[in-house]
Amino acid sequence: MIKRSFRKYHRWLALIVSLPLILIVLSGMLVTIAEEWPISLELPRSFLLRLHTGKIFHLEAIYPILSGLGLVGLLVTGISMLNLFNKPKARPKAD
Repeated sequence: MIKRSFRKYHRWLALIVSLPLILIVLSGMLVTIAEEWPISLELPRSFLLRLHTGKIFHLEAIYPILSGLGLVGLLVTGISMLNLFNKPKARPKAD
């Protein structure tokens, strides 16, 4: 029963956390590409960094905390569904 509730929480948390994480990953990759590769992205580096850090939404103070808490929540619910910490069920002895 607990496993089912963790699946429900995991599903909802994944939906909520996915958009900010996609923004963080893509903007981080684009900043690296813009700095290290001789490719013109036509996007200013400052815009990409503001997007990456959440400054563009005026959330720079809580953006990393919220994304970190979302990832920790996904890890906890995901690992709990793996049954790593459950005791193995005793097998009946065959006579």
